[in-house]
Amino acid sequence: MSLEHPAVSVVMAAYNGAAFIRETIDSLFAQTMTDFEIVVVDDRSKDDTLVVLAAIGDPRLRVFQAEENGGPAVARTIAMGHARGRFIAGLDQDDLCRPDRFAVQLAYLAAHPDIVLVGSAIEPFDGERVRSGPFPDLVEPARIDWMMTMLNPIAWSTVMMRGEAARALDPFERDDYRFAEDFDLYRRIRAQGRIGRIAEPLVRYRLHPGGASQRHEEGMIASAARVLLERYQALFGDGALDAALLMSRYASARHAPPDALVLRRCGAVMEHLLATQDALPAEEALESASRLWWRMARTGLRAGSYGLPALLRAQPGFARVRDARGRSIGDAAIGAARMLRRRP
Repeated sequence: MSLEHPAVSVVMAAYNGAAFIRETIDSLFAQTMTDFEIVVVDDRSKDDTLVVLAAIGDPRLRVFQAEENGGPAVARTIAMGHARGRFIAGLDQDDLCRPDRFAVQLAYLAAHPDIVLVGSAIEPFDGERVRSGPFPDLVEPARIDWMMTMLNPIAWSTVMMRGEAARALDPFERDDYRFAEDFDLYRRIRAQGRIGRIAEPLVRYRLHPGGASQRHEEGMIASAARVLLERYQALFGDGALDAALLMSRYASARHAPPDALVLRRCGAVMEHLLATQDALPAEEALESASRLWWRMARTGLRAGSYGLPALLRAQPGFARVRDARGRSIGDAAIGAARMLRRRP
């Protein structure tokens, strides 16, 4: 191990993270692969984040402070400027790494020289409650390319990149895409190589009211739509922004469609993407699109936005009934009860 030339640099933005950041960093110190550094940039925290960090007596931790509060993209870009590793790992201040995360990802990158960035599945948790993470079987680079035309399937805290590819990004992250700066980074780094994903959940993703995804959801939706818009302009013309917002809100952020008309519009966007995609064989793309559409449809059904008859009328040709997995009837019953409760 060399402190001057570590194998991995972890870049982390910190802001008012005193409650969780020590546990996060301890999960790094528990790694089976110990040749790494942690580069934390404090974004002018108003709590005891710096005090907590100063109490950690390990030379692998390097702490810097931003001159002014600039947001996570700016803080990560500053951290990237100090990073010395051959590989760059992302991690948020409140998530936890499995002890073999680095070992598994380095082995993957060694075995796949065409991959410039690899993520993994996540294990969301809220206190003692553990949930299933999204896209448990999404691992093939071609399928990731296809999914990235509709949503962001890679959690930032799971990312490991080749250092030369990360350093070629200028800037590393763009604050213009605040709250979707990671999605924008994935789109830009894709020009240098492929993106992979490991099916094992190598990171525990903390769910709590103070998390950025809860506090800044509308900003995340708008910025993710801007990332999609760069691809959609050539495909949808004047309807590109509407299409990007539909996918960002209902496919990526998982909001319940408010009515069957919006659900139908989502299906129309996906049909057009299917007709123009070249990342996957047609049957594979259709299968994943069908599952995604049914996930959106069932969210609205369960919320009481519409009933099962209206859902079926909105069903696009690519959405196969078998992908609903027999759960729509139960969702319809829950949704009907919610509709009744809303009536005056």
